[in-house]
Amino acid sequence: MTLDLRVFTEPQQGATYDDQLAVAQATEKLGFSAFFRSDHYLAMGGDGLPGPTDSWTTLAGLARDTSTVRLGTLVSSATFRHPGVLAVQVAQVDQMSGGRVELGLGAGWFAREHEAYGIPFPDKRFGLLTEQLEILTGMWATPAGETFSHHGTHYTLTDSPALPKPAQEKLPVIVGGGGPTRTPALAARFADEYNQGFPELDSVAPRIGVINDALAAAGRTPESLVQSVALVLAVGKDEAEFTRRAAAIGREPAELREHGVAGTVSEAVDLLGSLRDQGVQRVYLQTLDLQDLDHLDLVAREVATQL
Repeated sequence: MTLDLRVFTEPQQGATYDDQLAVAQATEKLGFSAFFRSDHYLAMGGDGLPGPTDSWTTLAGLARDTSTVRLGTLVSSATFRHPGVLAVQVAQVDQMSGGRVELGLGAGWFAREHEAYGIPFPDKRFGLLTEQLEILTGMWATPAGETFSHHGTHYTLTDSPALPKPAQEKLPVIVGGGGPTRTPALAARFADEYNQGFPELDSVAPRIGVINDALAAAGRTPESLVQSVALVLAVGKDEAEFTRRAAAIGREPAELREHGVAGTVSEAVDLLGSLRDQGVQRVYLQTLDLQDLDHLDLVAREVATQL
């Protein structure tokens, strides 16, 4: 089985549109399958200058400034946008890209960014997420010329034309999270992909088993869902280059080796090969230094070719 490698960025830490465009175009040129970004409005440490960029505004630009690479969020927060508006935004960006968009959606967790930008942050958000997934998938699946209605606890949509439609017949939806029962059931009900975000490495295979059990309970096969993980990336052609890259993102080499795709090229190949053998089909490589395009070039030339 070939392991699918994607580039994942955190622009809220400080990145212009042009910074992200350079990484997205390098992602495309180097043969990674997708450029994904977080959906946050506040830096987590540091000043975040020049400030955040909205994820779906950014992806709309990238839809026109790239040609083949897939684009998406890991993950958009259900607290940020009304689902009816999000359905329009995502469908439009999918059209603008020629059918290259994927939507990762989660319940949201970063209370401080909500306070900073005046976004409501209810204590209980799983119901919001569930209804948003019901609405998004329901609107996109409604045949043209028919209407969609939803009357739930959090949202009411009445006779929506459910337009526009995505360019893709089935726009991929990604669900993640670590809950023991509700999240696996949600993934089994709605998702095309389940993502483990920065897991402890020894927990990956057991979690895949939990998700597969939820799929079976929902009458789905394991093959119907892509299993993915997101892990920080820091790889060097030798120890000195790895150490330099670790310092550039403010992380300790030993800690990176314990939690990420990190170290020398051979170490990265071994780790990714182990994840593939455990059932992981896709890895999102969290790329934190957006100026270091040589990093991605090294991974594309020396790591991906050995997988």
